[in-house]
Amino acid sequence: MRAVIQRVSKASVTIDGSMYGQIGTGLLVLLGIEDADTPEDIEWLSSKVVNLRIFDDAAGVMNESVKDKNGDILLVSQFTLHASTKKGNRPSYIKASKPDIAIPLYEKMIQQLTNDLGREIKTGSFGADMKVELLNDGPVTIIIDTKNKE
Repeated sequence: MRAVIQRVSKASVTIDGSMYGQIGTGLLVLLGIEDADTPEDIEWLSSKVVNLRIFDDAAGVMNESVKDKNGDILLVSQFTLHASTKKGNRPSYIKASKPDIAIPLYEKMIQQLTNDLGREIKTGSFGADMKVELLNDGPVTIIIDTKNKE
């Protein structure tokens, strides 16, 4: 799994002109899923997202998590995170999982984030043409790949 995590003041997903999900202060998480992803990847990544200390504490130091801040999470599936640009100018998405594999993993990630955060998260709609708006706070953007744990 590959995730782009952005600390936001607000974020939203619109589908077909209608608001689908929106949050205030919290994290926008763009998630790419590949066939090699496992339930262990879901558990590890969810824990990382919820406990990542990228929010300022009272002293202005990034020392608090979205959970500490009682912030929200907006999870959006994004297969293009697994784009290969090695050859030519047209990205290949061969590493991105097809819906029959990706949707169950995406749904498990939603449940895991909900459990780890302790309340419901907001989401996009898997496979939909989504318009994502965000106000990146900082800006703070973190990229995590469960296959390359740095």
